[in-house]
Amino acid sequence: MRKSIIGLSALALAATVSTPALAQDVPTSDLTVSGNAAVVTDYRFRGISQTDKRFALQGGITVTHSSGFYVSTWGSSIDDYVANGSDQELDLIAGYSKTIGAATVDVGVLYYYYPGSHGANTDFVEPYASIKGTFGPATAKLTANYAPKSRALSVDGGLTREDNLYIAGDLSTSIPNTPLGVSAHLGHSFGPSYLTIGKEYTDWNIGATYSWSHLTFGVSYVDTDKSAYSPSGRNISKAGVVGSVTASF
Repeated sequence: MRKSIIGLSALALAATVSTPALAQDVPTSDLTVSGNAAVVTDYRFRGISQTDKRFALQGGITVTHSSGFYVSTWGSSIDDYVANGSDQELDLIAGYSKTIGAATVDVGVLYYYYPGSHGANTDFVEPYASIKGTFGPATAKLTANYAPKSRALSVDGGLTREDNLYIAGDLSTSIPNTPLGVSAHLGHSFGPSYLTIGKEYTDWNIGATYSWSHLTFGVSYVDTDKSAYSPSGRNISKAGVVGSVTASF
């Protein structure tokens, strides 16, 4: 998805002595808020460009409770072919994450909302579950997303209902004693639905990041095994290099 110096004096000493008592009176918040804002050269959703291979502005915010429950929202600019004229995707998320031993389990529900889609049935719900493990500097993650049958996912303009299953694996690691990180992703979409190219397809990417203060600079190579074309004639699932700059807070 962030003093000024006072010389020794009786007043400063008194403040120092009283600090522990004051700290005990201030309750610690169980909530953590984090967020990010990004510029990307292309918004790829499971390997398919949502911006006709053009720039996108993105951002999100997450509120996490110490119990593991969290709510989040994330948005991106998109091209109007994605959702019947809408130029924005807004994701609304609620979930629960818990670490058990060396594994972290995460389950939740994601709602894809496309404002300005001119009354068309474009929004849909997608429950998800993932398990993640850390091994030294490396992290491995398996994820499954299932969108139940809905008219928004149909391939015939809403006359029927279709569902979609997406399974993915991710591997990432930081290079010790450097601000560099590398990652790899492999995913497969099962349809047929509006989210797939034909009945099914595979997407993958490899990437690298460089972190500096609150900024992360990223570059990745993205590809799929099928071809999909936008109204402009671009192959929006063709291999390409995507760059990004993300600010975290």
